[in-house]
Amino acid sequence: MKIAYVCSEYPAISHTFVLREIEALRDLGAAITTFSLRRTPEEKLLSERDRQAAATTVAILPPRWGRLVRAHLGAALRSPRAYFGTLLYALGLAPAGLRGRLWQFFYFAEAVLLWSECEQRGISHLHVHLANAAADATMVAVRFGNARDPGRWSWSFTMHGPTEFWDVRHYRLAEKLESAGFVVCISDFCRSQLMNLCEPERWERLRVVHCGIPVDQFTRRTPPAEPGPGARILYIGRLVPEKGQTILLEAIAELVRRGHDVTATLAGEGALRPELERMSERLGIASRVHFPGAVGQHQLRDLYEEATVFCLPSFGEGVPIVLMEAMAMEVPPISTRIAGIPELIEHERGGLLIPPGRADELTEALESLLTEPAFYRELAEGGRDKVLQEFDTDRSAAQLLAVFEEMLEGRAHADRPDRVLISPLVS
Repeated sequence: MKIAYVCSEYPAISHTFVLREIEALRDLGAAITTFSLRRTPEEKLLSERDRQAAATTVAILPPRWGRLVRAHLGAALRSPRAYFGTLLYALGLAPAGLRGRLWQFFYFAEAVLLWSECEQRGISHLHVHLANAAADATMVAVRFGNARDPGRWSWSFTMHGPTEFWDVRHYRLAEKLESAGFVVCISDFCRSQLMNLCEPERWERLRVVHCGIPVDQFTRRTPPAEPGPGARILYIGRLVPEKGQTILLEAIAELVRRGHDVTATLAGEGALRPELERMSERLGIASRVHFPGAVGQHQLRDLYEEATVFCLPSFGEGVPIVLMEAMAMEVPPISTRIAGIPELIEHERGGLLIPPGRADELTEALESLLTEPAFYRELAEGGRDKVLQEFDTDRSAAQLLAVFEEMLEGRAHADRPDRVLISPLVS
């Protein structure tokens, strides 16, 4: 089975779960070729694993101009009706205005090159992670492929959210749902949001497959931390407003005012970092809050190993991989009761859930973990058990491969791609 995995940028610091998924699928026998719309800058390849993935990935941009011209000339000369028909289709998807049409023309240029690269490799099914620019280009590439060779090409995508749900028109989710053969949803919540955008007869194409982590790689080398003085609070992720780091800083300041000896590490980069550093100064906790910047996978283990509590007070999420990693490392997490997070964290079993935007609730949750050792240990054990049972990479990859096999086999026996019938849930 040959599959193209298409991403806007691969490998990416914040999307290591895609790399793990691809490796697990390859271990199961899937022949996967990775494509990246943009080549990952060298400075973002933080590990040897990232560098190896980048070396075997086909980058569409920046283009080799000879390759780009050959792909478009060949497509236009051999299949002019399909070529210009697809160009009109791509431009028809553009938002109003010259800028929107210009960007859509760029997507068309990338799409034909993507199609050409897949055609050369004998690949006719493309899968996209995230319903962003990579999905736009892939949708157009498959449209051209089927205009040229009807019924041969298909595509699918993994839906994460929440960004795409905030502006469904901008991301053209309805059009993508109509075009794709099926969609992998990372949670039941995610699936429910897509159900709202398509007819009930299409719901059977929406499959729930949890993302996972290689649990064996997130097993402690040392005994779990004990709560109390010197506790370390850990956050890992992008430093952006929707992640709620300002709420975390307010809670830390309140804990210090109550006499708790705590420090915090906020690992990651983003536009909000300068404001968070200034806020730490204003709250009088700058000496207790550390900003190490983006960290590679080889550094994550040490951060989890040293942490007492993991905190993600986000305002919008899918099902965060960092929560799975913390739980596997027996670091009790505190997060918000939003989107797909409750499908991972069972409140007071695998971690604690609070309402979003509530620094007072976060303070109380942190204090309960730091002052109740038996409760702390219970959550640490329950969190790891939950990830082992439901969020392991090997289990998720096997479920995903079964979906691919069912879809491709179904297409081989169907008159049209949109007649593929797929059961909605994976047990």
